[in-house]
This record gives sequence, C-alpha cells and structure tokens, in this order.
Amino acid sequence: MRGSTMRQLSMLSAVTPDELVPAGHPIRRVRPMVDQALESLAPTFDAMYAAEGRPSIPPEHLLKGCLLMALYSIRSERQFCERLQYDLLFKWFLGLNVSEDAFDHSSFAKNRRRLLDHGVSRAFFEAVLRQARQQHLLSNDHFTVDGTLLESWASLKSFQPKPNLGGQRKRKRGRRGGGPPAAGGGGRNQEVNFRGQRRSNETHFSATDPEARLARKGNGREAKLSLAGHVLMENRNGLVVDVEVNSPSGNAEREAALKMLRRTRKGQRRLTLGGDKSYDTRDFVAGCRELKVTPHVAQNQSNRRSAIDERTAGQLGYLVSQRLRKRVEEIFGWWKTVAGGRKLRYVGIERNQLWAELTSTAYNLVRMANLCPVPA
Repeated sequence: MRGSTMRQLSMLSAVTPDELVPAGHPIRRVRPMVDQALESLAPTFDAMYAAEGRPSIPPEHLLKGCLLMALYSIRSERQFCERLQYDLLFKWFLGLNVSEDAFDHSSFAKNRRRLLDHGVSRAFFEAVLRQARQQHLLSNDHFTVDGTLLESWASLKSFQPKPNLGGQRKRKRGRRGGGPPAAGGGGRNQEVNFRGQRRSNETHFSATDPEARLARKGNGREAKLSLAGHVLMENRNGLVVDVEVNSPSGNAEREAALKMLRRTRKGQRRLTLGGDKSYDTRDFVAGCRELKVTPHVAQNQSNRRSAIDERTAGQLGYLVSQRLRKRVEEIFGWWKTVAGGRKLRYVGIERNQLWAELTSTAYNLVRMANLCPVPA
C-alpha cells in the first residue's frame, strides 16, 4: 500500500532532543567529559559576570558552541547559529529545548571576547587535560614538539610598504605596490600588480593583520601571509598538552617550544623531547638541558655539525622518540581539515590563540572518547 504524503500538524509534542540522538552516537561519549570540565570552571564563570543586568549567553554555551564548530567543520559563527536553529543534535549538546531559538550570530561572536579577557579557553583546555591525567592517558616524561604555518585571514593585497621613516624611497604616484601600473576596474577590490617589486617582512606589513608575516613552507613554494602554530604532544596517546600561536620567523619554533616546556615542566624528573631538524641548534639544545629536558631532536648534519652527540643519538629512547614524533602531524592535519584551520578565520595572534586552544581541546576530547572503554 502506498503511503500518504499528507501529514497532520501536531499541536503538542513531548519529544526531547535526547530521545532523537542515537544511543550509540560518538558525541554521547564527549558530552559527559565536557560537562565535567565546565562544572569545575563554575567559580571562574561566576567572576566573569555581574550579579544584576540583562542575562547574557551562558559561557557554557559559548564553549560548547566553539567545540561543535571544530568537530563539525563549521566555518563561521553565522553558519553555526543558523544550524543551531534546526539541528537537534546541536541543541541536545548545548542542553537547549526543541522550541528554544538559536543565538544571534553577532551576539555570539561578541561574547567570545569575554572568554579572551578571562583566559577561559586555557582553563577549559587544562580542565580536560586533568581528566586525561586521571584516566592515565598522559605521559609525564616523553613529549614531542613541532610547528606549522597557518595561512592568515589577510590577503596579499594588504601587504603594503611600511610608512616612510626616513631613508626609504617614496612610491611614485599612480601605482599601488610600486610595480607597473595596475589595470583599471575591480570596484572596491582593486587590482594590484606586484610584478618587479621586492617585498619582505622588513620593508612591508599587512594592513589587515599586522602580526602576520610573509612565509613559505619550503624552497620552491609560494610565500603567504601566515601565523605559526606550535604544539607540544605527549607520546603515549598523542594528546595535545600545550599549544602556542605566534608570528613566524627563523627562530619562532624554538622560542615557542621552550616557552611551552616552561609551562609544562613540573617537578624535577628528567623529560625527553622529540623534534625535527629545525630544533637541532646549540641554543635550543642548551635551553632544553637547562630545563632538565633531554633533546631527542633529529640530527641536522647537512654541511654542519649536529648539536646532538652520538651518545644521545645511539640510545634506544632516541630512536623511539624519532618514530613517535611523526604522530604530531595528525594533530596539524586535524586542525587544517576537520577544524577548518587551513585558512584562519580570525585576525591577530590573541584571537587565533583562543581558536587553537579550543580546537586542541576538541581534538583531545575525540581522542579520549576513542581511548576510554565504552560502558556496557
């Protein structure tokens, strides 16, 4: 018998989002860990808001919304709020009823600033790490560090010569960028011709994102305005234990690595740190040993002498660190594909540091949900 397409509208419904989310859905293992971390941050949330006034978007909803954006590859706050209106799984994860309206995207984006001002993203990241440590998922002795370039939101058209501070040649009028005359048209997004112009970070800056730098991943690759993202990973299960975003430079990776080691270093136990050839410098190796960290970085012996002696390179632990350090690329791959970090959505180091901390938290939650046994 053919079914009928006629449907009678129901006036009353007792269905809740919890009944519609499948019992075996992977996100059901993530939500209890998120709720436990948010409960531990209740005193911080109370200090963020005044006792009186118009109610704001709860910080729990802000953090959960940022996690959903990373987990489900949502590219903007506008798209998230639009999907929250009709996606029952999203409403279930945030604890909303079916009839409740979604947030306004501009209010959601504006309230994220409060998370920055009070360092909530870092506290949330550490609260999730405490759960991983309680479940014995973290290694306290063996770590890996690495960095990657994250393409900035700024366009190459925003890369302009720095203001004339004396001793610089002034650009000729009628030319943008100092190159040959640009073709007309383009409206407000005018065409720019950089042909024949020498551009560098010493003479130019981005008017859109002054903290972005012109950088490339290797010889023969195109240069792009980028920020640098750095990760400190523990070697037992590949969880992120620290994250740092800064401006790319010749020593940005090593400076960020030492900074993260100082934040992570607790107690007097000797640690090991794996890394690639870019960390094989005398200053970095000396800095690690000053922190009682044994550097297990790859030897760079191309027309130079490695800072890693053969005694260290011949140990079994060194070989294990070199094999496990490649797992850090899985984190960067997840950042750029699932979490949408191939091209950053925000301007400036501060806002992208918030994104990196929340994205790393989402990655850790996915890993922990897969590593923890499923209750019968």
